[in-house]
Amino acid sequence: MISRIDLRGRTLTAAELRRAIPRADLDVEAATGVVEPILAAVRDTGSVALRDLAERFDGVRPVHLRVPASALAAALEALDPELRAALELATARVRRGHEAQLPQATTTQLAPGAVVRQRWVPVRRVGLYVPGGLALYPSSVVMNVVAAQVAGVEGLAVASPPQKDNDGLPDPTVLAACALLGVTEVYAVGGAQAIGMFAFGAVEHDAVAGDESTVGSVLCEPVDVITGPGNVYVAAAKRAVRGAVGIDAEAGPTEIAILADATADADHVAADLVSQAEHDPNAASVLVTDSTRLADAVEERLDQRVAATKHTARVRAALGGPQSAIVLVDDVEHGLAVVDAYAAEHLEIQTADAAAVAERVRSAGAIFVGAYSPVSLGDYVAGSNHVLPTGGCAHYSSGLGVMSFTKSVQVIEYTRDALAEVTGPLVALANVEDLPAHGEAAQARFL
Repeated sequence: MISRIDLRGRTLTAAELRRAIPRADLDVEAATGVVEPILAAVRDTGSVALRDLAERFDGVRPVHLRVPASALAAALEALDPELRAALELATARVRRGHEAQLPQATTTQLAPGAVVRQRWVPVRRVGLYVPGGLALYPSSVVMNVVAAQVAGVEGLAVASPPQKDNDGLPDPTVLAACALLGVTEVYAVGGAQAIGMFAFGAVEHDAVAGDESTVGSVLCEPVDVITGPGNVYVAAAKRAVRGAVGIDAEAGPTEIAILADATADADHVAADLVSQAEHDPNAASVLVTDSTRLADAVEERLDQRVAATKHTARVRAALGGPQSAIVLVDDVEHGLAVVDAYAAEHLEIQTADAAAVAERVRSAGAIFVGAYSPVSLGDYVAGSNHVLPTGGCAHYSSGLGVMSFTKSVQVIEYTRDALAEVTGPLVALANVEDLPAHGEAAQARFL
């Protein structure tokens, strides 16, 4: 069901190691050609394109692209009490975890009268995307919305695909989660078209439910930042609009890597590999181990767990794909090199002295330490964020958090004497760069 890659006894360069590691075949470049006309249609025709595309891709033509307040209230009212309690617990923990991320303003006095301050300012408005394909994600509402709220963002808009079995509105649990968090601007728009709507804004060209006054009104204002996971077309759309707006990352199919030695429980490892494989046939599940005995035991447990799980076909496709494998290494040190090269979205450490091993990892979206920290904990109630870099992007980017919605502004304030003290060096640097007017701008203060 799952292939093996044997790296034992091999000395590989960094480039060779990256090529040897299993990886999903995610061709964002090819998807870009598909999404470009979608983005153009949304930019040019607003609600007309949004409804046409919903009918084409989601099988339903929404009457209300913006979800009515009454539908949000009804979804919250109908929410199962146990699920509501779970969402409230997740929200409280994620809020506490993100409040600790808030950056502090700093003031640096470089000399008497020479002060540089750094302020942190939230962006004005954000668009938060919540997928709605093979699975539905009210938990993604929590992760996106809470991080933006803690950052202090004033305008929050959520988009999620319309559902045929919910009268063209997004999934009821997604709507209920929005209502629970106080989000009132929610759109029944999915895929690349949602990214286009957020990036360019959209005008309503139709009479909504027979109301002619809606024609020509603003449906959605453009945003400053777009965040949230999605499929390859969402990733391609985010790449295409980057620059017009900020994005969190080009999130692709989910990934789990587990670094484990002979001390790990094979059933725990198998359960965690299956848990991520059930997301998508392209999901990646990778075990890196120096124990052939553990590898054999995990394979045996995978056979049993895959046969018993709800989404057997999906899980089997994911585990059998080229993006999933058991990677055999010489020792934990070798395994560390492999998982650092992989830079997994989710990395579990199930080894002896797991906490110390985890501290040595440089590249991972989130690290789960020890036998009792499964990835599913981070998906819901750990207090961390589950919107994380995939496809090796953890080499240089972070998961979603408060910093995704804030920007720093430097404030410079010098007195006359403080400027006079550095005008000579300033002029010297300006002249060597052949920008004499720069120096003259400082000198003009003393003429």
